[in-house]
Amino acid sequence: MKVMKNFEAAFVAAAVLATFASYATANESARIATAPVAAHTVTVDAPMQVVVIKGQRLTAAQKAKLGA
Repeated sequence: MKVMKNFEAAFVAAAVLATFASYATANESARIATAPVAAHTVTVDAPMQVVVIKGQRLTAAQKAKLGA
């Protein structure tokens, strides 16, 4: 019984430390995340890039020949 109480205390202590650590590093993460955005510029009216793949489907005879 005493062991379970010790595990509970360790879990609560770890949860409290994790909570405070996340608050302590929250501003640092936001500053780091926004820094690289300024290096990239996006053109508003740029056309969307589209990839078109043209090809014919294999017939049953061609599939059989390939062993598929």
